[in-house]
Amino acid sequence: MKLVLLSGGSGKRLWPLSNDARSKQFLKVLENDEHELVSMVQRVWGQIAANGLSESSYIATSKTQIEIMQSQIGMDIPLIIEPERRDTFAAIALTATYLYSHVGVSLDEVVCVLPVDPFVENSFFNVVKQLEDVLNHSNVELALIGVKPTYPSSKYGYIIPFESHLNNNDSEKSDYLAVSHFQEKPTEEMAKQLITQNALWNCGVFAFKLRFLIDLLQGRGLPIQYEGMCQQYQMLPQISFDYEVVEKAEKIAVVSYDGYWKDLGTWNTLTEEMQNRQIGRGIISDDCENTHLINEIDIPVSIVGLSNIVVAASPDGILVTDKSASPRIKDFINFNQGPMYEERQWGWIRILDDQTYDDGRCVITKRIGIEEGKNISYRMHSSREEVWTIVKGDGEFIQNGNFMRVKAGNILHLPMKTLHSIRALSNLEIIVVQSGVEQERNQLIELYQSWCEMAEHCIKM
Repeated sequence: MKLVLLSGGSGKRLWPLSNDARSKQFLKVLENDEHELVSMVQRVWGQIAANGLSESSYIATSKTQIEIMQSQIGMDIPLIIEPERRDTFAAIALTATYLYSHVGVSLDEVVCVLPVDPFVENSFFNVVKQLEDVLNHSNVELALIGVKPTYPSSKYGYIIPFESHLNNNDSEKSDYLAVSHFQEKPTEEMAKQLITQNALWNCGVFAFKLRFLIDLLQGRGLPIQYEGMCQQYQMLPQISFDYEVVEKAEKIAVVSYDGYWKDLGTWNTLTEEMQNRQIGRGIISDDCENTHLINEIDIPVSIVGLSNIVVAASPDGILVTDKSASPRIKDFINFNQGPMYEERQWGWIRILDDQTYDDGRCVITKRIGIEEGKNISYRMHSSREEVWTIVKGDGEFIQNGNFMRVKAGNILHLPMKTLHSIRALSNLEIIVVQSGVEQERNQLIELYQSWCEMAEHCIKM
């Protein structure tokens, strides 16, 4: 069985910590067994590895998430790259063509797709493994996982099974039910009725034999080669896999999962799973109950006498919300600014100031961190000059092929169209002031990524 994690998201529901460059699954607010802060994607990948599934697993993601994904879970994780975001049907269709044409997966192989950010117990992945048996020992087209509801929620979709089991003559195989129909986000009153019909929460896990989806794509005249699908990707319908495929399929099975499962998509649900009520600088007074502070900036935040709230601060903004109202945040986020904080495979970037002046000059001030042993690419800016002030650490610097050692206190001037790179010998922090003319579109041109390539082709000794 091939396991594929879907990693997307626009980052609005957990603003201001999440943004277009750092979606919710990358926020390091959960704790692992060693009491280290980890993200949702780090947590779930650890569970996949612990269950012996990592060698056959892939992650489907967008180009904008490549660096942060590699930064958090390593450079060796196989990624399937979407040309653009087009919802889950397009992502799963692209995944099928990649497995078929690039990896050479058999058409009879089972493919299981699940979100990258489920908050579940390790036993959940035992149920994931059962889906392979379901598809190999029945005539269903799709196999799903449904979570046994703990309360009548209006936030989730429901899978309503038939009462009778599907034909399953092997008692040692998985216990599963035929799916009657689906109900998307019912009222609480309707949810109560659905639960009496043994309805299950739909947790977004789909399993199928690769042949099922390849045949579906061929039937629609769509490419089954990865390169061809990439070229036509923008023409695919922007719709979920649930609506486009699952609800139209005739033979569907569902396996019930009775363990712990939660969608950590909003501040109120996420804070329920945080071990500490405070991350970052600040104070929460003792009379505050069920209040959380997550602070990523250097300015301390004090919360006094307020209960049931979340305060989140990052370079992108500050949020103060009652927990019950936190799901509404996406309706109020409409700021025309790019991400003010980004994680990269070599470190991080934080925008300190971004100004455009009356004469058309634009000046961006950044603080950049480069981790020991890592480097930025060998690059140049077409229409921006930069001044670097190294404030921490030491490293090796290349400018137009000239090599030099640098350390805290050094100031470097990089004119436009100057090739340059730097490698950190110890953790580096640099203040970068980038300036130019707003109407002159800047292009970042990169020649080499690895320091070995630069040493071979660029350094003049």
